[in-house]
Amino acid sequence: MITLQQIQSRLAEAIKQSGKTQTEISQLLNVRQSNISHYIKGDKMPALDTLANLCKVLDLDANYILCQE
Repeated sequence: MITLQQIQSRLAEAIKQSGKTQTEISQLLNVRQSNISHYIKGDKMPALDTLANLCKVLDLDANYILCQE
């Protein structure tokens, strides 16, 4: 069974590995930088549309983030 913690962990790691700053990512997604920080800490999950756009911005496969690989 896939847990929210696993998804949050993969998302946080992908953001860290992207080479982009939190500010750059937040500007590309038109969200506050603090939201990106919360995603990394695992405090919050992005809305589905934000998650989809985040995958696009970071060139990620959503299946990987959602533990479907």
